[in-house]
Amino acid sequence: MNKIFNHILFLILLGSSVSFGQLFPTLGGQRAGISTAQFLKIGVGGRASAMGDAFIAVADDASALYWNPAGLVQAENNQVMFSHNEWVADIKHEFVGAVYHLSENDAVGVSFISLHMDDMPVTTEVMPFGTGEYFSYGDIAISLTYSRKMTDQFSFGGSIRYMEETLGKLKMRGMMIDLGTFYYTGLGSTRFAVAITNFGNELAPDGEVVLFGKRKQSEWQSFSPPTMFRIGFAFEPYVDDEHRVTSSLQLNHPNDNSENVSFGTEYSWKEIVEFRGGYKLNVDEQVFTFGAGVKVPVAIADVTFDYAYAKFERLGAVHRLSLLLDIFD
Repeated sequence: MNKIFNHILFLILLGSSVSFGQLFPTLGGQRAGISTAQFLKIGVGGRASAMGDAFIAVADDASALYWNPAGLVQAENNQVMFSHNEWVADIKHEFVGAVYHLSENDAVGVSFISLHMDDMPVTTEVMPFGTGEYFSYGDIAISLTYSRKMTDQFSFGGSIRYMEETLGKLKMRGMMIDLGTFYYTGLGSTRFAVAITNFGNELAPDGEVVLFGKRKQSEWQSFSPPTMFRIGFAFEPYVDDEHRVTSSLQLNHPNDNSENVSFGTEYSWKEIVEFRGGYKLNVDEQVFTFGAGVKVPVAIADVTFDYAYAKFERLGAVHRLSLLLDIFD
């Protein structure tokens, strides 16, 4: 136990030195706005969101399709997940994912992400209140994932993602990949995870628009996808027959902003009722998150309902709801 405690203390001190030494001179903020497809940065699942997105070293359910593909094989059963996010400014964000175990050590999954909103009026320089026409904006992404457990301690996974963004008459399409690893250290329940998501070529829209004065525009600047590199650490400081406490620490390195650190914790009573909280360092808007979940057994599956709340300083509150079906073999 002393070795485990010393190991955990070292990691906490290391994470603190990283956050204060690298993050709190806010280096990297000048990169804001250099990537596209921002909807791919919106987290999924009430459980992960309530834990402050500090989830890549915890991901052991179908939400691993988004957070860390190596986590697919951590779940024992096949799963289906539905997630709905009441995002800011009346924007809706949806996620559907399914995981199927080919064997004890192999799993595959597929997921679908959609961001959508109501149609908006077309305005011009001379008609600022609208021309009577409307345009639509929406994003979709479809991913195929494979994960394999190499040993009892180490697993890896990867995803191929197709994304499409529609803004009026313009469309932008692209392919990206996610890669992830998941490693149990052998010291109690401690584990490390590393994940890189949304890695791919630069993207530019296709299409032509008519500007004021009947000028036409058909050439557009390209931007990089929102690539994110994450390192996570998690462990259970307390576990018995009825109670479980999980803690998680995660360093996030986006290609279009400063590094930030996330902390998350989860308390579970008999794996039926769970309460969660999270905190983020070096972010401008969202800091605190919290939520809860409940698991109900039904005929062929355990049904888990999760809720998460996040407060933005300027943009208001965000509510996430998710439903997980853990299907018995």
